[in-house]
Amino acid sequence: MKKLFLLLCMLGCIMCWANVPDSAYVFIYQKGNGLSAAWSGTGKTWSSLGGGYSLVSSDFGTWGAEKKMHNPCVAQLGDGSFVAVWSVNDRVNQFSVCTTPDFMKWQPQDYPYMDGVGQCLEPHVVAVGDKGCTVTFKNKNGEVYSTTAASDCFHFGAPSKVQANVASVPQTEAIVDGESYKGQVFKLPMNRIRPFINYCESKALRNQRHGELARDNATRFAGINHIDATVKVDLQDELAISDKLLGIFFEDINYSADGGLYAELVQNRDFEYSEADQKEWNALTNWEPTGQVEVRTDNPLHENNSHYVHAVAGASLSNNGFEGMVVKAGAKYDVSLYLRGGCVRVSLMDGDAVLASTTMKGGKDWKQAKSVFRPKASSESARIVVEAVTETDIDFVSFFPQDTFMGRKNGMRKDLAQALADLHPRFMRFPGGCVAHGNGLDNMYRWKQSIGPLYARKQDFNLWGYHQSRGIGYYEYFQFCEDLGMEPLPVLPAGVSCQNSSRGGDGQMGGLKFGEELDEYIQEVLDLIEWANGDPKTSKWAKMRAEAGHPKPFNLKMIGIGNEDLISHVFEERFIAINKAIREKYPEIEVCGTAGPFYEGSDYERGWEIVKQEDVALVDEHYYCSPGWYVWNHDYYDHYQRGTTRVYLGEYAAHGPGRPANIESALCEALHYCSIERNGDVVAMTSYAPLLAKEKHTQWNPDMIYFTNTEVHPTTTYWAQLMNGQNCGDRYLTTKISTTEQRTGVQQRLEASTVKNTKTGKTYLKIVNVSGIAATATLDIPGLEEKDARVVTLSGAWDDKTARPAEGTIHVANGAKIQLEPYSFKIIEI
Repeated sequence: MKKLFLLLCMLGCIMCWANVPDSAYVFIYQKGNGLSAAWSGTGKTWSSLGGGYSLVSSDFGTWGAEKKMHNPCVAQLGDGSFVAVWSVNDRVNQFSVCTTPDFMKWQPQDYPYMDGVGQCLEPHVVAVGDKGCTVTFKNKNGEVYSTTAASDCFHFGAPSKVQANVASVPQTEAIVDGESYKGQVFKLPMNRIRPFINYCESKALRNQRHGELARDNATRFAGINHIDATVKVDLQDELAISDKLLGIFFEDINYSADGGLYAELVQNRDFEYSEADQKEWNALTNWEPTGQVEVRTDNPLHENNSHYVHAVAGASLSNNGFEGMVVKAGAKYDVSLYLRGGCVRVSLMDGDAVLASTTMKGGKDWKQAKSVFRPKASSESARIVVEAVTETDIDFVSFFPQDTFMGRKNGMRKDLAQALADLHPRFMRFPGGCVAHGNGLDNMYRWKQSIGPLYARKQDFNLWGYHQSRGIGYYEYFQFCEDLGMEPLPVLPAGVSCQNSSRGGDGQMGGLKFGEELDEYIQEVLDLIEWANGDPKTSKWAKMRAEAGHPKPFNLKMIGIGNEDLISHVFEERFIAINKAIREKYPEIEVCGTAGPFYEGSDYERGWEIVKQEDVALVDEHYYCSPGWYVWNHDYYDHYQRGTTRVYLGEYAAHGPGRPANIESALCEALHYCSIERNGDVVAMTSYAPLLAKEKHTQWNPDMIYFTNTEVHPTTTYWAQLMNGQNCGDRYLTTKISTTEQRTGVQQRLEASTVKNTKTGKTYLKIVNVSGIAATATLDIPGLEEKDARVVTLSGAWDDKTARPAEGTIHVANGAKIQLEPYSFKIIEI
């Protein structure tokens, strides 16, 4: 009956297509912030494709409301492909241009600059030759300009003023799904329209599946009370996989660094906060002054630390750190500050109580004064008070616990660092993320500004809306990697800023200019490799590393260039130049490119084309998807090409409605990780994102670990990651989980993986059940030794946010039956 039903469906489709004309019409119209499509055999009655699925949307400007499409215009080029242009806003001298051969595959957007025109409003595009086009637009003054790209719809010539109005865009008004829209109509042969229709309808079905949530499973699987499954493992069929699949990605978001992992307790210790960080901030933000206190900039401690405080006798400054300093009675804290020309009294206070105090003197010129405090009592709301005994200049006030992770000076907060160490990460990517390529070209993270004496490091505003002291700089990142046994993966900008930039311009802003500007930046990238790996006897950069306390090389093996960038022509040209320079001078270094911010689309496709074309070792993929996406994409990496560029899944997370960190999201991520292990020859590394978040100070949710000044609050995702990190392997054993239950979606919610660690000789069977239904899994593992085995289980209700793994023992043997709790992740050491 099933075969007959499928045959009838196929015949129905054939008959349906047999009755359509040889050609039909496609209507391209704006819906929301994107272009949608409808089709018609007559050009009168229109059927939406994919329910109004967005074909392409504007990606210019900052996140959210800035990304708007204004007055789009679409034209067919001479070779049969299409080009779309639109205005991105009413203030910049750029418009958006994007081409597509078939309305399905769109090339990355470009935003050409039109010098001397003011603005680019109401653009109109017409074809020129086979692949070229002319764009006409006007500015706010009504002046009309024209520019032509003769062969590629990218390299536009200088705009010229024309004595005419912008040509009116030929538009058709049509009713689609009961709503009236205006757009462009194209008559195309049915052999071009049919694939487009199929594409849009499959997208609609896919999006529906990706929207499936655990809260509906009780209804979705009503009547199924139990699942019988079989887990088949071939202990002899091994595949060598990456030995560093699980790592961490540190970005200074959610106050992860200052006030977080970085153990410094004084906030704005060097008076460098400014309105660039937040509009209401200034050099005295978080300081409470009394008496005559003045911020000065003449003859500062260092040019990169240009502000200091001049205080007269009796004046004082009080700093409570990041909402209260947490101190322990009897513990040692390093107190230091730079003074010039006077004497101060430094006290650790809790209310009116003095927990520790000392007097410090400066010199004729800037001099660092140091002491060690041992508080008389513990406190969670202490503050540092600096009182001028005589008139003096004050800068760089530091209060630092000696009890840091690994006892490092200028080190990491111990409990947070230990939580990361417990994950057993194999690598760390740093310093971002969007922080790396920055908000504007001037905000790109420059590694040289983060090394050297703390007072000399160049601070900057944080793209996420606060301040970067650079107390954790490249030296500290590399040292932390060494302490945790992680390989360092520094990520440097690809010569462009974040496409979401809004400071100093918009978007990628054209990137660093070819010539001296880009050449100097490329040398900066090469200097990093020399700093990390060079010989102090022959390299000035390596000598700086040695003088900082690390004469041995850091053994850098890989370097990232770019972060989920818009893969525009601007990006492409600069990435290729940087990659070429690294490959020529340091061929042993693996370069990690980027495939943009999504798992599909123009940036993803073009990013992959570039890394293959340039023989790049790794490519960084990012995707934040719904739980349903992970359920329906077990095979995502199954069909990737082997023996070419490998994948680094640098940022991923399951985002349900409201983005909770709960069992549903954690198990969907664990489900995906099982499929990644199966494809561990293609996927080299993974890291969940974001990593850390200070409670009440988040710019992004969910995060793996939340924290306060006193506590660390791991999420369910953290525990799932920890289970994988502590039970990892470098060999994958062919594993398949199956069930006789035929209800659509049941099989997709079960996954299993088996990995062997050749160093320890241990083998781990991992089983995930996201169905919400209790299951029994029969083990089909010939050769499995009968024994009691260690088992770790994470389970709970789908919306549980507090579940933690439980460890126990379980009897295993070939043919043994394993009970799988509803919503559970189980690892068995077989």
